[in-house]
Amino acid sequence: MFRRIILSSAATRGMTRMSQQIRCVSETSVCFANEKPTDEVAGTEELQAEESTTTELSETEALQNKVKELSAQNKDMNDRLLRALADAENVRRISRIDVNSAREFAISKFAKALLDVSDNLKRAHESIDVEALEPDKQLDAIKVLHEGVVMTENQLQKVFREFKINQVGAVGDKFDPNVHDALFEYEDVSKEAGSIGQLMKDGYLLNERVIRPAQVGVVKAPKAQNLKREWRPPLFCAWLSLEQT
Repeated sequence: MFRRIILSSAATRGMTRMSQQIRCVSETSVCFANEKPTDEVAGTEELQAEESTTTELSETEALQNKVKELSAQNKDMNDRLLRALADAENVRRISRIDVNSAREFAISKFAKALLDVSDNLKRAHESIDVEALEPDKQLDAIKVLHEGVVMTENQLQKVFREFKINQVGAVGDKFDPNVHDALFEYEDVSKEAGSIGQLMKDGYLLNERVIRPAQVGVVKAPKAQNLKREWRPPLFCAWLSLEQT
């Protein structure tokens, strides 16, 4: 009986030791199964490194291309700016030339139109030598000269109207301080007070703007019209009536 117990205990210890060995072998197998070979790990790391390097190179190349693109755009914009500045300078230079030319030759057309007036005055002056004429013919020569002067004045006024230069100021017009310059006042019962009685110098407008006011003499009301009737008492009026009868 005692021997059977001892054998049973020994068998139990043997089974326990075997179980522990089997568990250890199992754990060792699992550990070996989970472990990856060193070559495989190294290959994975190299692959990841290559992929990272490729990505960095791609990003660097993209940035370089972007820099080239922006540099080209910057150069193009700079060229456009320089051309625009050059064009603006040319416009300013041409404008200055045009303004100077317009300032110097603004009246060229007007001056050319006046040449005919000057020619007519010269012809009228050269056509008659009053001193060389006989006394009975001088009057006729003066009449012809007068007609020539009248024609020349009409031509001159035509040139003025062509260039929007209009004459202003005429006897009988109402006095207007905007276009008339009153040199004096005088009484004239035959004319309306406040009207122009005498025209000393014609006035002119250029495009409705006064370039010279007309110098005129203005008619004023007679003094008799400005005086009030003198008041007299009734008795004085009656005595005056008796005296007149």
